[in-house]
Amino acid sequence: MRYCCFRVDIGRNGGSLVEKKPRNQRLTLLLTRSAIMAALVAVATFLVQIPNPATKGYFNVGDIMIFVSALTFGPIVGGFAGSVGSSISDIAGGYGYFAPFTFVIKGVEGALAGLISNRKSVWRDVIAVVVAGSEMVAGYFLTEVYLYGVPFAIIEVPGNISQVLIGGLVGIPLAVLLRKRLPEAWIR
Repeated sequence: MRYCCFRVDIGRNGGSLVEKKPRNQRLTLLLTRSAIMAALVAVATFLVQIPNPATKGYFNVGDIMIFVSALTFGPIVGGFAGSVGSSISDIAGGYGYFAPFTFVIKGVEGALAGLISNRKSVWRDVIAVVVAGSEMVAGYFLTEVYLYGVPFAIIEVPGNISQVLIGGLVGIPLAVLLRKRLPEAWIR
């Protein structure tokens, strides 16, 4: 079992010795980031809940943290944080019947945003939010059509679009700030 290894990095600035983290340390960092971001998604989703009596759903600001997770740390952390954090909030908030749908919809949203973002370009972040947010709106629309019918599902669409807009408007700048401020080892 390796505990430490090095590789030589030959770049524009000449050669340098760069420490490469062992596999178990990288896995620990991934699990840590995922758990922290899932907790932040759960808290953000749970703290602001504006119920929609027609569909028994609710407006929340959890998408901010889903986008921060995905745009900062990538698809694995974004997908895990979106699925687990949002589902925990559904269960804790009394919306447990939505948790299985939320697990899939929010998990795909976070994973998609993380896959599309290259974590360098704000334009890629915007595209990631639009595509992932569209998946979320469509996913909940189909879920609500299945559970309640088309008229009630249509009522929920503006709220879901608002969640994506707020998530993107706040989440993108936060992700850009975190990418600049966090150590590079945390972002990879």
